[in-house]
Amino acid sequence: MNMVWIILFFIYGSIFGSFFNVVGLRVPKKESIVSPPSHCTKCNRRLRLVDLIPIMSYIALRGKCRGCGLKISPVYPLMEFLTGILFAYSYVRFGFSLELIIAILFISLLIIITVSDIAYMIIPDRVILPFAIALLILRWVIPTSPWWDSLLGAAVGFSVLYLIAVVSKGGMGGGDIKLFFVIGLVLGTANTLLTLFLASLIGSVVGIYVLKKTGKGRKTPVAFGPSIAAAAVITYFYGTEFVEWYQQLFI
Repeated sequence: MNMVWIILFFIYGSIFGSFFNVVGLRVPKKESIVSPPSHCTKCNRRLRLVDLIPIMSYIALRGKCRGCGLKISPVYPLMEFLTGILFAYSYVRFGFSLELIIAILFISLLIIITVSDIAYMIIPDRVILPFAIALLILRWVIPTSPWWDSLLGAAVGFSVLYLIAVVSKGGMGGGDIKLFFVIGLVLGTANTLLTLFLASLIGSVVGIYVLKKTGKGRKTPVAFGPSIAAAAVITYFYGTEFVEWYQQLFI
């Protein structure tokens, strides 16, 4: 029965991942997330139900529009797959508990901002604010230990990123700063700092790869949101184990 629930969480997660793609692409452009229905951006062909099956439709269509043959970004199935995997793993980790709700909401936020940051290098306030309110309330009901740690984490996350933005004179976007406020609410102080460390490490690797692949200069902007999201997920699930492992190195 447990495996059935894992499979169901993966299926529902991939379905939500498809919706998160829409949200991440439309909200920054201030477009409706329900109208017009999903369609090809080139030939304007309305996608049928068979074209919208998460992951499978992309494979069946070989990554191209059924009508005009326009190449479909692999980001779509990747986000569907990641959401499915992370929803399923959240169930494995927390079972049917209140923390599972926080995990699902947190992952949903991170997937949406990853899509929007990859597409436009924007993390919209209209995405962050609703999740911030919901997660603030839930973390108050389901506090970390001690109860004030999430509030301190939010303040630290926001302040550190804001300080970096000031010192670097705009090197850190406002969306990244607000995102770290939400990360602090969910993860608490120590894990927020760990997330910043891991995000910097991941971001450096990604940045070097992108610059080498594109052949552009060092001042070329690279989306930092996906690196933050990856670091936040790793820390959310394995932050405690990571800290314990690190401490053992010096004992």
